[in-house]
Amino acid sequence: MAKSQPIIQNDPKGLIRFLNWIERTGNRIPHPFTVFLYLILFVLVASWIGSYLGLSSVHPGTGKELHIKSLLSTEGVHYILESTVDNFVKFKPLGLVLVMVLGIGLADKVGLFEATIKKVLLNAPKAAITYGVLFAAFIGHLASDAAYVIIPPLAAMVFRSFGRHPVAGLVTGIAGVGCGFTANIFIAGTDVLLSGITTEVAQAVNPNVQVTPIDNWYFMSLSVFVLTIAGAFITERIVEPRLGTYQGENSEPQMIELSPLVNKALRNAMVAALIYIGFLATVLFIPHSPLRGEDGGILTSPFMEGIIPIILCFFIVTGLAYGITTKKVTCTADVVKFMSDSIKDMSGFIVLAFIIAQFIAYLNWSNLTMWIAVSGSEMLKAVHLVGFPAILLFTFVAVIMALLITSGSALWSVLAPIFVPMLMLLNFHPAFIQVAYRVADSATNMITPLNPFVAVMLGFLARYDKKAGLGTHISLIFPYTVAFLVIWIIMLCLFGLLGIPVGPGVTMYLK
Repeated sequence: MAKSQPIIQNDPKGLIRFLNWIERTGNRIPHPFTVFLYLILFVLVASWIGSYLGLSSVHPGTGKELHIKSLLSTEGVHYILESTVDNFVKFKPLGLVLVMVLGIGLADKVGLFEATIKKVLLNAPKAAITYGVLFAAFIGHLASDAAYVIIPPLAAMVFRSFGRHPVAGLVTGIAGVGCGFTANIFIAGTDVLLSGITTEVAQAVNPNVQVTPIDNWYFMSLSVFVLTIAGAFITERIVEPRLGTYQGENSEPQMIELSPLVNKALRNAMVAALIYIGFLATVLFIPHSPLRGEDGGILTSPFMEGIIPIILCFFIVTGLAYGITTKKVTCTADVVKFMSDSIKDMSGFIVLAFIIAQFIAYLNWSNLTMWIAVSGSEMLKAVHLVGFPAILLFTFVAVIMALLITSGSALWSVLAPIFVPMLMLLNFHPAFIQVAYRVADSATNMITPLNPFVAVMLGFLARYDKKAGLGTHISLIFPYTVAFLVIWIIMLCLFGLLGIPVGPGVTMYLK
């Protein structure tokens, strides 16, 4: 049995000290639920102080003067007691996400996503295997956190079967799943969750603003192809040459081919998807279609407003086609079970959504959101930071915060109530602000030791080098983080300054 060699020698001490500082600092941050409890206490006190000082702001839309209202007053206590249930039940992201999970969860539980990923990797030609791993990783975001434990080890096995360094495959999979998180050619649960939070806070400034799950689709789908090319370049020109020839144990399990039944199920799922899309396109483009708007358009139409149930049905149709073929779905009770299991997996999100809903509602009711937004926008105007540099500054802040708060939804729930209204008053579209956040949060996903999946990745690394530690992991991932972040910022500049839509009808500025 050959002795494994260290993957990377002499990790830079400065980097390790920096990461140790992040870990020590981040470990002092409590669970997101507790963080929002503290934030609510802060809002209670801040609303009382603001009310006592007589602070107010002028609503930019209505011109009405809004005084800060104390949540600790009689009126405020009544509001807290009477609105708690409504705040939770009417929290837009809650319903949107749970509805999407019913469809995506069914497709995931029957094994459609895992089989699709394996199919992509197994059928990729040797010269394009790096591109195949990255592309599969981006598609794998449909499976949410499950992608972290499916794609990287599978990518390592694929690389090993082609005589390449398995760690290069592992790292490529980690980069695609983690550093490129939320980039996808499909609408995923993250799109639904973030757009719901964005809408919730944006309507404090303009009640007519609606951010939909497809408002970032152009940007994120293009990101898949751009980052696939960039990631493959980094793997083949930087990471893999640095790793050298793999000299570890030659006992990697062989790739398992998909069974004829699974291939048949995938074919049936593809046929079902094409039939569904074809039917939808036919209904959408017929004259006087009920899915079109009153003016015959699509951007403001029942199709766009009903995009969630439309996507839900897509995943149900494809999931059923796959599940029925593989006999994992034999009756309606199986469908109910798979959907129920998916909702159970969301229990942590449901609990967190309860406290986030209260936090945002209290900010809005007390008028602190508008006061912060108006004061912040006036400050940015005073220092002439009103154009694209304001978005870059926000992106930088989000990058720093993402190193310490690793839950993307929790961090956006903290930043959105402050920055979305503030930047909207500078005429930025809330969906564009959301894109800037996604860039910052995604690229840094896998370099913070606070991300629980970093520990999982270290376990995968240990299969090939028992001595590999956090510094090894970071030194391998860091080139992807820097490259993806720089590329995404360049894309932000191009989309914003050239007026290219990041989604249907969505440009950098509000119209």
